[in-house]
Amino acid sequence: MIPSFLKNKLLKNRTSKAPAAPDATKSSVATSYTNAPINQLYRKVSGQALDVAVKAKLLGELPEFDTNDQTLTFYVLQDYSRSNSILIDLQTQEYKLPPALMGVKDSTHDVNENAAIIFLHHPKSKDHQLSPRLSRLVAASLQHPDLQIRLVPVSILWGRAPEKEDSLFKLLMTDNWQDPSITKQLFNIGVMGRDTFVQFHAPQDLRTIIHDSLHDGQADELEVADIADSQDTRHALVPAADANRELVRILQQQLNTYLDKQRATMLGPDLSDRRNLVDKLIYSPAIQHAAQIEADEKGISVREARGLARKYANEMVNDYSHPIIRVFDRFLTWLWTQLYDGVEVHHFERVRKLATDHEIIYVPCHRSHVDYLLLSYVIYKRGLSIPYVAAGDNLDVPVLGPLLRGAVAFFIRRSFRGNALYTAVLREYMHTLITRNTPIEYFIEGGRSRSGRLLPPKMGMLAMTIHSQLRKTNKPVVFIPTYIGYERIMEGGTYIGELKGKPKESESLIGLLKVGRKIERIFGNVHLSFGTPLHLSDFLQKFDVSADSLPVDRTDTPLDEKASAMVDNIGVKIMQHINKAAVVNPVSLLSLVLLSAPKAALDEDICREQIALYQGIARKMPYSDDTVVTDMSPQKIIDYGIKLKLIERIPHILGDIIQVAGKQAALLSYFRNNILHVFILLSFLAALVARNGRVNRNRLDDIVIQMYPFLQSELFLYYPAHGLMDTLNQKIDNLIAHGLIIDLGDGMLSVPDANSSCYQQLEVLAAPVEQSLERYFMTLALLSQQGSGNLTTEEVVDLCHLLGQRLSVLYADDIPDFFDRSLFLSFVTALTRLDYLQIDDETGALNFDQRIDDIAHHAKYVLSPDMMQILQQVASLDDDEIAHAITEISNKKQRKFGRKR
Repeated sequence: MIPSFLKNKLLKNRTSKAPAAPDATKSSVATSYTNAPINQLYRKVSGQALDVAVKAKLLGELPEFDTNDQTLTFYVLQDYSRSNSILIDLQTQEYKLPPALMGVKDSTHDVNENAAIIFLHHPKSKDHQLSPRLSRLVAASLQHPDLQIRLVPVSILWGRAPEKEDSLFKLLMTDNWQDPSITKQLFNIGVMGRDTFVQFHAPQDLRTIIHDSLHDGQADELEVADIADSQDTRHALVPAADANRELVRILQQQLNTYLDKQRATMLGPDLSDRRNLVDKLIYSPAIQHAAQIEADEKGISVREARGLARKYANEMVNDYSHPIIRVFDRFLTWLWTQLYDGVEVHHFERVRKLATDHEIIYVPCHRSHVDYLLLSYVIYKRGLSIPYVAAGDNLDVPVLGPLLRGAVAFFIRRSFRGNALYTAVLREYMHTLITRNTPIEYFIEGGRSRSGRLLPPKMGMLAMTIHSQLRKTNKPVVFIPTYIGYERIMEGGTYIGELKGKPKESESLIGLLKVGRKIERIFGNVHLSFGTPLHLSDFLQKFDVSADSLPVDRTDTPLDEKASAMVDNIGVKIMQHINKAAVVNPVSLLSLVLLSAPKAALDEDICREQIALYQGIARKMPYSDDTVVTDMSPQKIIDYGIKLKLIERIPHILGDIIQVAGKQAALLSYFRNNILHVFILLSFLAALVARNGRVNRNRLDDIVIQMYPFLQSELFLYYPAHGLMDTLNQKIDNLIAHGLIIDLGDGMLSVPDANSSCYQQLEVLAAPVEQSLERYFMTLALLSQQGSGNLTTEEVVDLCHLLGQRLSVLYADDIPDFFDRSLFLSFVTALTRLDYLQIDDETGALNFDQRIDDIAHHAKYVLSPDMMQILQQVASLDDDEIAHAITEISNKKQRKFGRKR
């Protein structure tokens, strides 16, 4: 903090020297950018020369400010060099920013500088401590309260390779933290000129910085010799110049710290040689302890156990290679232009704001193998260091594996339950990355979603992250839920086949080449949306878990009950925040509309109206502030779907028909499921009204509230149960406002006239929820028919999966939702969690009471007559049919297991 007497002296100086306010009729500022002819010539010639050798790339976003206002703009760089000055001047010319190498003159406020660049480390500064220009500007600001100066911190990177620990060549091969010499600058220009990056950071108002330092105590602690913080006569003897220097030192220190942090976020932590890193892991106290336990339990020597730990470490540890990063950068820049019309990114600035002071953990959903590359590419191109990505060891195949390892992937086994030493090595490696402030990325679903819905979170990597934070706190951890949405997907056909029972294809170079054959196809746009960050500190406080509560030198200390509950809660919150950041893109919206229509076809006019309805509903009452809805017009959305060959237009004299293209329905269901959660409650309400014609609002609320926990579990809806009534009322009012529901008064709701367009729109809106409800009531009917204590969880899921396949064939729509076992398992798990089902500890059988029948009773209010008839068939299955089905399922699993072995 600034000592109080210096603060008072500065405030006194600023008040006493302030001139009278200027006449309002006159211009308060007379600002100009000028330069002498010789300087203009130097600027032009040197700029042209540097422009030949250096092609800088802009990182991040350009600063936003009004260049026509009277505020003086100065660019802040850490290190003085002529090449840096010229480079910034070229950038300001290219992006139409206030010039950097033009003189700045403001005669009203006694400002007369020959350039608009502030070097924090300047050779002309006394003892290289204070920047002369910053000192003059601070003095002018204190003297003239109406003077407006903005500072734009700028980072220049001559190459983006992180530092290497113990490297003899790091002074020449990478950007570093020391003042660059002439030799270094010549090397930068000659060798790194084509790999140069510039980032303009957010503008900062100089007067605000001064104010914060004087009043808010945001500056660092100062050590002022021989000055006590007490009121005595010595304070009056401190010259104003000393106080000004003290303030300038504080501001310069703040700006230096800011730019140091920004550079760290762009370059990442220093690199350790891979062999040295493995050695540090193996000989760490935590792994030494784990190796001793392994040796005792397995009856082997400690040396052998340590050798096994080294083997595990070599399997997983990455091998960062900046040349590989540069190759990927160029290759992916070309690839995205071949595959996609564009890559749209939303809400990235919230990540940039956190990157300097937090340990960033990216937790994206997992749709495609492309996710690995796409997310890292977007982060890198926007100026932040690439996260280290946890990848399954199924990707560690010849050629591809080493490339990914060089591009900061680290490989982990798909399953290592019961292998305590492997777990210890992975935990210690994660702990090493986190304590070194390395950004990390892992897919919390564990694997790629084959249905388009989010999968239940796998808590392993999340628990290791928490475990590390409880061992040692460095920077606070923040999770960045990230939504990734495609409009076409390479693996689409494979996913559908796998859901229908085809064996999963293992990754290989041949598989990669097969994907490469599709490179000429157009896959529309891809969307990345960074959700609201989740701060671990908030959860620690909520669950009363203490940071640094685990021993630093142990990896085998388990999380206690409170910490385990916290991990589960964070996992669910991450999934909910991923869904909140969803992008309702043209293809997902088109899929939702057409797959809700009979035979997946609509009159083109009606199709346009339905798309407009969904857009209007989503905008009038957004699912979340983070949710993005396409602004493409309904007609353009239809034309776009035709361009991607997902739908087709059938000409007809009475009006063209829009229908799903041949064999594309199953694929479109994947994209519909990406955004199903956005409209699911509206669809449920529409279905209740549409199926009943007229319904009391209280009856509607009762049914939705009882069924909501199951929809919430399946689709990771974020609406809390305690506030659900308010949410339902708002959504009902939304439907009434659009004319889809008629309010008859006295709590009665009705459908519109059966011949109206609103009625048809209501029917289409009611369809998306049907398949979820059908799965629920099919499961409930099976449980009710078999009775309590007669089926295990696995048997219920297997039977429902089998019945679902039959149902899909009867409907002849080829929609794969009923083929997805995880959806049935999710429902049974939710029933168990809510205590509708209890698992017998000895037999594993599911026990239940009358409440299962009570829920099943709601089926008649929401299902179609055809579906009710199918449920009656399910309920009429006799014991022999059930036993035969269970036997067939068991035999099929044994054959499948035998093939795998």
